[in-house]
Amino acid sequence: MLIKRKSIEAQANRKEGPAARAPRKPKFAPVTLSEQDGVRYLHFGTEWVQGAMRIRKPDWPELEYAQQMMAWMLFNLAPGHVVQLGLGTGALTKFCYRQFPEARVTAVELNPAVIAICNSMFKLPAEDERLSILEMDAMDFVTDATRHDSVDALQVDLYDATARGPVLDTPEFYQACAALLAEDGIMTVNLFGEHPSYARNLKAMRFAFEQVLCLPPVHEGNVIAIAFKTARDIDFPALYERAAQIKDSTKLPARSWVNGLKAALTS
Repeated sequence: MLIKRKSIEAQANRKEGPAARAPRKPKFAPVTLSEQDGVRYLHFGTEWVQGAMRIRKPDWPELEYAQQMMAWMLFNLAPGHVVQLGLGTGALTKFCYRQFPEARVTAVELNPAVIAICNSMFKLPAEDERLSILEMDAMDFVTDATRHDSVDALQVDLYDATARGPVLDTPEFYQACAALLAEDGIMTVNLFGEHPSYARNLKAMRFAFEQVLCLPPVHEGNVIAIAFKTARDIDFPALYERAAQIKDSTKLPARSWVNGLKAALTS
């Protein structure tokens, strides 16, 4: 049985009531690792997988849901700025940094232990003029007006130790995500389709974005939602051509993303 509870991270600095005390130091679940069949996994002290890296292919997004998070490439093959909320193992951050040499890539992660273990165990590249790793709250990042209208692709994967629903899921959060994006920007979000948080997140996204589509579930029920700040006319022949280009250049199974979009629009 699942019990609804606030995340360990989300509660840490929140003031409540008129006599609220000064913010406390954030409390985080322990960061742990496991390895099997050449793949290194990240956990937050539970059996739930928070990310993975094939040791011999450190820049490859090993998990299928992580590959689907790149589905925005069907609509933009030359982003200027890609942002990742929730670093995990750095899989998407590393892939975007290597794949788009002209783009800026920013990852936002609240837990300093996650950043440290990505550097030591998941081969995260060193920061440079294109790559920024920010230790901060994702809500603070997206609500900073100086960053608005500046991001082409936003990837949101914000889970705590329970790994059953995103930590941030309100209409206000998704409105701020939409404000962060450029006019033709796209957001992808990792959801858990078999949990009550799924419907809540979709409702909030549809309030904030003009168009939201979902790919079919993978793994243990992961569902990737694709949110468009400005609604798109979906041209499937053109998307299949784009998918072939993506497959040739990256090996990502992009044709399956187009099949998923077609299923979402015809179901």
